Amino acid sequence: MAEPIDDKPRCFGSHTELYADYHDTEWGVPVQDDQMLFEMLILEGAHAGLSWETILKKREGYRDVYHNFDVKRVANMTDFELHKALSNPGIVRHRQKVPAARKNARIFLAMQKEFGSFSDWLWAHVDGEPLKGNWPTAADIPATTPLSDAISKDLKKRGMSFVGPTIIYAYLQAVGIVNDHHKGCWSYRA
Repeated sequence: MAEPIDDKPRCFGSHTELYADYHDTEWGVPVQDDQMLFEMLILEGAHAGLSWETILKKREGYRDVYHNFDVKRVANMTDFELHKALSNPGIVRHRQKVPAARKNARIFLAMQKEFGSFSDWLWAHVDGEPLKGNWPTAADIPATTPLSDAISKDLKKRGMSFVGPTIIYAYLQAVGIVNDHHKGCWSYRA
């Protein structure tokens, strides 16, 4: 195990500067920008079964492959582009996750049209205000909640893939719908 980069206690450790920076500057910060919400949705889906650090290390590769997460461009990716992505070492080359990005982009666009923005739809689940976790330790933070179950069910019903309740709870934490910095974390605010 790597030495901590500093003495700040964090929710999920600080094994590397990349991981610590993500925790300290992004995780749990409310996001209402649809492009960033789309990016995190795709990255959290890619994260399934892997470490988040693996995804963070490949984030720039994902940005390159998925046109900086321009949802319209991803929705219009050709089969050839998706096939080419599967040979790109800059991303996790998973035969189901890569084409799922295009399918999810198409559904994301339909939701933007239906609700005005994906952000409007997502934040309506919490009446526009982040939920605040009040967990004593990281071990107390749940993997799913009724909220992640409901959002996952809705997204799956619409046809999205890699949006199970655990992935969606991680997503909700990442984009600040839920602020789960636990009480022992330096970023915790009562």
